[in-house]
Amino acid sequence: MIEALGLRALRAFDPETAHGLALKALNTGLGPKPGPVTSQRLKCTIAGMEFANPVGLAAGFDKNATALAALSKVGFGFLEVGAATPLPQPGNPKPRLFRLTEDRAAINRFGFNNDGADVIADRLMAHNPTIPVGLNLGANKTSTDRSGDFARVIATCGPYVDFATVNVSSPNTEKLRDLQGKAALTALLTGALEARDALPKRIPLFLKIAPDLSAAELEDIAEVATSLKLDGIITTNTTLDRTGLQSPHAGEAGGLSGAPLFERSTRVLAQMSKLTDGQMPLIGVGGVHDADTAYAKICAGATAVQLYTALVYAGPSLIADIARGLDARMRADGHTTLEQAVGSRRGNWL
Repeated sequence: MIEALGLRALRAFDPETAHGLALKALNTGLGPKPGPVTSQRLKCTIAGMEFANPVGLAAGFDKNATALAALSKVGFGFLEVGAATPLPQPGNPKPRLFRLTEDRAAINRFGFNNDGADVIADRLMAHNPTIPVGLNLGANKTSTDRSGDFARVIATCGPYVDFATVNVSSPNTEKLRDLQGKAALTALLTGALEARDALPKRIPLFLKIAPDLSAAELEDIAEVATSLKLDGIITTNTTLDRTGLQSPHAGEAGGLSGAPLFERSTRVLAQMSKLTDGQMPLIGVGGVHDADTAYAKICAGATAVQLYTALVYAGPSLIADIARGLDARMRADGHTTLEQAVGSRRGNWL
């Protein structure tokens, strides 16, 4: 009841103000605190990292790593913060975040607003993690060397995180998605991997891709990721597609997230699972809003899932509900481990 009232109160504010208030509320101790929900079925390992459950927070919710302690208690198995860029930047002009209530969705055009890698690194360093924490890497809007930006953020923040994600899939930084092409992506990831290998401790490096790629583009990405021995792929970021939306905000520029993205992102996930022959860890993102959608991602090929937009509509208690629901669905299907469920229904999405 308290959570429902809180969500109703937040909707009285514009979405970006409400987002900031939600982070402050978490930091003051409001919200559920079940800790990481776990069971033998829910435990999983990705790139050497052990997760109590496969439900993670997607990048963008805690851009500046200001609520790590509070978010660690909500029930997640892991967190991803950021995106962080080498230099702080204000992002795009406001308004830049829109609720699409009729569609259980959101559109954002933030433009990588963040406090910069140095400030975020200090917060990460001060945090005493109880669950794995990763960082989404971004490039500054005015940078003339965006590939170098990723390497610089890894060098600055890498010692204080458990994994890092190269984000070339945001639609809100001009020409950033061009870096998903084969030649550009190979050069970018090679530099990022070199920066990662120079860290005192090796951390997994993931790649986050867009949902709007062609079959040929997905093949190129799979080939590059496999040849460079990347640690995993996060599928997917937000979409530019607006098919079937009902909200009056549907025409706003930016990336669409939430329920309408589910099918598109899950099909890309299944395609990537097939292209990598199920041998590369995949994290499914896009439209996860309950245990059924989370389980569908896993059965399509994901070892773990992430969510963000669903929190706007259901609140943080959703996380424990999804984790427990996943456990129940795996038990009903006769699975004793998460690995048995991963990719078990991939063919349904191809």
